[in-house]
Amino acid sequence: MCRAIAAAGTLYLIAMEKVDGYDITIEGFAQTGWIVYGWRAAFLFEFIATFLFVTVFLKCTAEGGAVARLAIGLTLVAVHLGGITVSGSSVNPARSIGPALFAGGAALSQLWLYIFAPMLGAVAAGLLQLRGILASSKPQSLRKVRAAHRA
Repeated sequence: MCRAIAAAGTLYLIAMEKVDGYDITIEGFAQTGWIVYGWRAAFLFEFIATFLFVTVFLKCTAEGGAVARLAIGLTLVAVHLGGITVSGSSVNPARSIGPALFAGGAALSQLWLYIFAPMLGAVAAGLLQLRGILASSKPQSLRKVRAAHRA
């Protein structure tokens, strides 16, 4: 989280040096927030998106494979593309805390959602993975299937 705050601080310092001036209230500062949709929609999106992302991450890292990193990256892209208009698409409390500290106001008052919804989504994904409810759908090799039929 310290890195997220340091990164947001660096961007803040750069933005403040804009020649025409920079107004966070008008131009924003990468903070998350809900404007078009209500807080319930934002909470639900953050919960589900984090659940999906953590599920993909856990499955890919557990099973490995050459396309694991690609699957994780594409999932994160899809989550952000789908959620930017709903909630600002955080899916990571550190990604919200850093900018909120510098943006202040509404960003700080809405920060609770961007801490609790992703935490709950990640915990749900982890528990389902741990319990085996998200069981592996890894196909068996043809040799294993033939050997099982011969026995």
